[in-house]
Amino acid sequence: MVHFEIKDLSFYYPTEKKKPALSHINLKIERGQYVTVCGKSGSGKTTLLRHLKSVLAPHGKTEGEIFFEGKPLKDADLRTQSSRIGYVMQNPDNQIVTDKVWHELAFGLESLGMDQKTIRLRVAEMASYFGIQGWFHKNVTELSGGQKQLLNLASIMAMQPSILILDEPTSQLDPIAATDFLNTVRKINRELRTTIIITEHRLEDIFYASDKVVVVEDGKIIADDEQRKIGDFLKNGNNDMFAAMPTPVQIYYGVKKFQEEKNLKPEKETIKCPLTVREGGDWLSHMFEEKTPAVTRIEEKITTDPDEVKDPAVLVKEVWFRYEKDTPDVLKGITFQIPQNSLFAIVGGNGAGKSTTLKAISNICKPYRGKVLIQGKPVKKYKSGELFDHLLAMLPQDPQSLFVKKTVREDLEEMLRGKDEEKKSRIEKVAETCHISHLLEHHPYDLSGGEQQRAALAKVLLTDPKILLLDEPTKGIDNFFKLEFAEILKDLKKQGVTIIMVSHDVEFCAKYADLVSMFFDGSIITTNTPNRFFSQNSFYTTAANRMSRHIFENAITNEDVIELCRQNL
Repeated sequence: MVHFEIKDLSFYYPTEKKKPALSHINLKIERGQYVTVCGKSGSGKTTLLRHLKSVLAPHGKTEGEIFFEGKPLKDADLRTQSSRIGYVMQNPDNQIVTDKVWHELAFGLESLGMDQKTIRLRVAEMASYFGIQGWFHKNVTELSGGQKQLLNLASIMAMQPSILILDEPTSQLDPIAATDFLNTVRKINRELRTTIIITEHRLEDIFYASDKVVVVEDGKIIADDEQRKIGDFLKNGNNDMFAAMPTPVQIYYGVKKFQEEKNLKPEKETIKCPLTVREGGDWLSHMFEEKTPAVTRIEEKITTDPDEVKDPAVLVKEVWFRYEKDTPDVLKGITFQIPQNSLFAIVGGNGAGKSTTLKAISNICKPYRGKVLIQGKPVKKYKSGELFDHLLAMLPQDPQSLFVKKTVREDLEEMLRGKDEEKKSRIEKVAETCHISHLLEHHPYDLSGGEQQRAALAKVLLTDPKILLLDEPTKGIDNFFKLEFAEILKDLKKQGVTIIMVSHDVEFCAKYADLVSMFFDGSIITTNTPNRFFSQNSFYTTAANRMSRHIFENAITNEDVIELCRQNL
């Protein structure tokens, strides 16, 4: 049975009457399917998903039709859509409406007018299924990001929807919480036969599980097929979206390309393109089944030694901090130093104290013990205007907190002084750098999550900081722009900028950071170079390392694995 059928759907936002956000979309989604929708930021993924639930459909001109279970979606009443079509948004805080966990689970059922006995049964069932019993009576404000998103999912599933739509649901979560959440979604699809339609920039945990993958580019569907054919299509077409493919897929095609260039016959022609770390590991094992690798290590080029830092840009020493007098400490004697002109990455679970550390460095949170030095001077001795005037800038986790004007251009102009011509020139330059030139006249709140992140980055860069603090800067950004973003950071380092980045994106940190610190329970557990740090971890490591560690000793990036394969084939 066809659950959703989209026929020749086109959509125009009011501000873009000539260029459609969606153009002639035709798509069928069968009952029980797991469908992954992928594409660059701003490609139209969220716009497409929002059209599948009338109350969330954006304002503008719509052409074409959408059918839900054989009938026009527009004819389905609000009650039917609320109960049958579940929708999980990017930011869990935007969807939670009550103060208690138990009440949030019951809220949707109460809104549907169900009797008390049914509500109690459904709430108990969902709390048990999702493992919520331990925090059933807690305030919602006490929950971590992962718990909030799980609560959103459980609250929706309590209404027993037949379709579950998820718009980048793990963008706020750390890697382990994200994997757990996506495994739960997969379990719902497999055990309850709930149709899943999901968009994600991190495809590692969902690509393999998909019955089909839909690739959206500039508002059009350019591919709609099963996973392995999608990888083949993107690689052969030299499409930028290939950079978003899971690690095993990228490594497979990287090695295959080398074999073709050298006219080497593949070791096992019957082996299909691997989709998971396990399949990738098996494929590598087959490749070296009859040939023991002679080279098993990547030669590490240490540019920054955490134990030998002279004249650090930032020094944090024995810092303790709590938000209120009678609450537990959030930071517990953290000590670290950051070399000049380096990219220092901080990883760790939600609630470990990472964002609070950035606030302590920028003097927003004032420690009750310890000290923070910026360029050798205690941060508390800087005047507020002095600290943030071309010395330090911070990109917060929520980019919307930086937007105060009606258009992106006005928001950027706010950061500049001087003549109009100079301001215009600088805005055009930073807009081009951050790929937002076409968005300057848009309202910031009308942008997608990735576009908002890029606009906020542009606003921060206009301050010309010497120390740049980034809180989850790659959140919501597609893999293609991550490559551009990495080049921006490299250029900033060459210009003398020191970058401190809090991130859940271990792949990005492994590839581009100079040093990586692990946070746990308000303390720094270790600081090391990316190669040493990620090659010794089991969970806080990259997919490339997990896939290859049984053959290669310290390969942590796709390029590392491909290079070692080349050296040994």
